[in-house]
Amino acid sequence: MQIFVTALHVIVCIILILVILLQAGKGANMGAAFGGSSQTVFGSSGPASFLGKMTTVVAILFMLTSLTLSYSAVHKGKSLMGGAAKAGVEKQAAPVQPQQQAAPSPGPAPTGATGKPEPTSPQKTK
Repeated sequence: MQIFVTALHVIVCIILILVILLQAGKGANMGAAFGGSSQTVFGSSGPASFLGKMTTVVAILFMLTSLTLSYSAVHKGKSLMGGAAKAGVEKQAAPVQPQQQAAPSPGPAPTGATGKPEPTSPQKTK
């Protein structure tokens, strides 16, 4: 559904840009170039032209698709793939057991009265 709304939104954006660019400005006639333009409230062509009505319709569609996309971004529904992926992650995340600490290593070799290290091998010295 979101892919359809996104595609529709892009198409409506392009149409809205084209419709706005096709319209002539308020003073687009030759008389406006020399300062002799006098326009009424609705202009010389009447209350609304075809492009004006089309702009209104396309702008309303643009607003509706924008609101729909923003609502769906905030309130993400659970999809089949999204729910399954989250469940798989939760199953894999097992509690970690603390590791047993290794026996402390014996420090430096004990020294005798002479300051030399004593032999630690089981053989007797002569």
